[in-house]
Amino acid sequence: MATFPLPLTQLLGHWGAYVVYLIIGFAFGYVLEIAGFGNSKKLAAQFYFKELTVLKVMFSAIVVAMVLIFLASAVGLLDYNLIYVNTTYLWPGIVGGLIMGVGFIVGGFCPGTSMVAAATLKLDGIFFVLGVFFGIFLFGETVGGFDQFWNSSYMGRYTLMDWLGLPTGVVVLLVVLMALFMFWGSEKLEQIFGGKDAKAEPKWRVGAGGALALTAVAVIIIGQPTTMDRWNRIADEKTVALDERAVQVHPAEMLEHMHDPKLKVIMLDVRSEADYNQFHILDAQRVSLEEIPELVPALHLEPANALFFVMSNDETAATEAWKILQAESVPNVYILEGGINNWLALFANDEFLAANPRVPNADDQLAYTFASALGARQFPAEPDPHKYEFIYEPKVILQLKRAPTSGGCG
Repeated sequence: MATFPLPLTQLLGHWGAYVVYLIIGFAFGYVLEIAGFGNSKKLAAQFYFKELTVLKVMFSAIVVAMVLIFLASAVGLLDYNLIYVNTTYLWPGIVGGLIMGVGFIVGGFCPGTSMVAAATLKLDGIFFVLGVFFGIFLFGETVGGFDQFWNSSYMGRYTLMDWLGLPTGVVVLLVVLMALFMFWGSEKLEQIFGGKDAKAEPKWRVGAGGALALTAVAVIIIGQPTTMDRWNRIADEKTVALDERAVQVHPAEMLEHMHDPKLKVIMLDVRSEADYNQFHILDAQRVSLEEIPELVPALHLEPANALFFVMSNDETAATEAWKILQAESVPNVYILEGGINNWLALFANDEFLAANPRVPNADDQLAYTFASALGARQFPAEPDPHKYEFIYEPKVILQLKRAPTSGGCG
């Protein structure tokens, strides 16, 4: 079953995707304008508890989107791994939020709403946008003086589920209940400070809030798909690639890509720590099969030219690692053909073989006995690609990156 988000560039082409982006942008701006978000007085009134439409509209959008995202993920329509989640830089984020909040109060706009106001030729919106551009310029000219703080307290793709240690559905329900309480409280504040009539509020809002809470409960009941669930959905297609040996890459091809300056090659060695310490390829990162799911968020943030190779002594454990990464939608993942044993068989010289002879081995066991654990400090760990000539079928095709790469703020 196909999952969303769709790769628009691949489906519609470069300009076709931009047409979709343009339509979404116009629709977003239109909704902000009809909600009154192009009026700085209406926006500023929320800080005096007289008019809290901004809070109600924006949080309604947030919680509805959240519930639908995780419901779609639960039933297999959406691949959450492909949704961009802003990476967390805790203290810079707090300081930046405070600065933006002060600017919001003083100017009456946030960046998105100022664009809406400017688009409708409001003078205050135009001047605010000019101020935004000047602030961007000023930041770009001075960030070198505080870049250490700017990049501090990095926490990666850190969500409420990670922070609270609770299941996704439970967090979704808690956020919905928090939002509903805020909506109720905002109406009370509007009545006290803004003199609003409670009877003028639409009656359907109570039913809508209840429906949202019930949907959040459904997210809890259904649950989020596990790695095994995701693999089962794609197993038929991906097993064909395994059986046809379309993803098992010859060591010489991997070596060639390791020395390609246009690529960022990431090698994941899923062998035991003992085997890894005895010998591993230079720059290969040791990770157990159990730890791979924890790496997925970071792997998704790698650049579009990232190329991943998984390896074990033969191919058994590496194949399992490949399945996990495929299930978690990590792009451009390949298996080292024949594993480390095949790598050593191709690149080991007579001196190495004399010191570390080959011995009979069971499946996915190291086929060489090592006199000492030298890791990557042995000759075959970094062979010179110019000294070897192998005939092999190239299999690496750098695919369009569908993983999250960017985000933004309305």
